Amino acid sequence: MRKLAFASLQVRDLQVSKDFYTTKLGFEEAGVPNPQACVFSYNKGEASFAVRTPINNLDGKELGIGTSLWFAIEEEIEDLQAQLIAKQVPLLGPIQGTPFGKILVAKDPDGYNITFLKEN
Repeated sequence: MRKLAFASLQVRDLQVSKDFYTTKLGFEEAGVPNPQACVFSYNKGEASFAVRTPINNLDGKELGIGTSLWFAIEEEIEDLQAQLIAKQVPLLGPIQGTPFGKILVAKDPDGYNITFLKEN
């Protein structure tokens, strides 16, 4: 089995996405200088991913379909839900139970699903 080392999402507006992930979702910039991308770390660097300018022309294309990044959280998921609602983050329904634990799904500006998991 191979380990996923990194994920990168192509976005239409790098600054809008950067603001969404830092201000609304609480991710931290990893400090990797790159004018075409913003690399984030979460939970002391345990999860890293980036948003980046398009590699190919995205005109007329729908982004985010079928893509979801999952992040395990330590806080109570109900507290996170209240924080995201207060910041007007679009949520895809209420907290849901899964075999893995409770999840809450947010939608980013380009339609990517960001799933937060409070493990059982």
